[in-house]
Amino acid sequence: MSAKPFSSVWTRERKGTREQGLSRDQIVRAAIELLDAEGLDALSMRKLAARLGAGATSLYWHVANKDELIELVMDEVYAGVVVPEAADWRETASAFAYAMRQAVFDHPWSASLVGTIPGLGPNALTAADRLMGAFMRAGFTGIDVDYAMTAVVSYTLGATIPEVAFLSSLKESGRSMEELKATVNPIVTKLAADRPNLREHYRWYARQDYDPMVARRLAFDYGLTALLDGLGARLR
Repeated sequence: MSAKPFSSVWTRERKGTREQGLSRDQIVRAAIELLDAEGLDALSMRKLAARLGAGATSLYWHVANKDELIELVMDEVYAGVVVPEAADWRETASAFAYAMRQAVFDHPWSASLVGTIPGLGPNALTAADRLMGAFMRAGFTGIDVDYAMTAVVSYTLGATIPEVAFLSSLKESGRSMEELKATVNPIVTKLAADRPNLREHYRWYARQDYDPMVARRLAFDYGLTALLDGLGARLR
């Protein structure tokens, strides 16, 4: 059986707005509002058309199917990943990482799409081009440019996506962070009783007065700094 040919909303000419019709920007904004409010499973062309008070044909004028719509909304997510154009490589990589992290926090539904939807839109390509340019100017060459970029992207998403999933699960449970800690800590303490390293560290945690969300941000900064230090060492 032959493979399905690759197609993308970005590979065909953009149509203009029909008279008294919706614009593509209106459709994308409404889709993001729906996704932010109800999640990825709630998105359908029919539901989006109803939200816009329009017929489905108004949507299909701009997008051939739901897959193309998702390409458009994902590139709008990447619009939040603002990367400086002429900064040094560490500043550029940090800006990318923090902006990408915030974009996924702002749109939790995007976490399951990153890496599965090709980033061929103008916002995604601009961010990638600027990150690549910063590494090239720093002296990374050949395949090392790709490795350095992949390291930053992989760390950012690897640290952020599980955190977003946890916070989404916590929100759905209706519990606060403090309620969760009060429930989980005694269980973890008991289960770690015969594992001395975990046991002592959890006891240390219990004596601390800290904000878990601040701790998570600091942990992300710690890991990113270590990664950039490592890339700097390889560059030297």
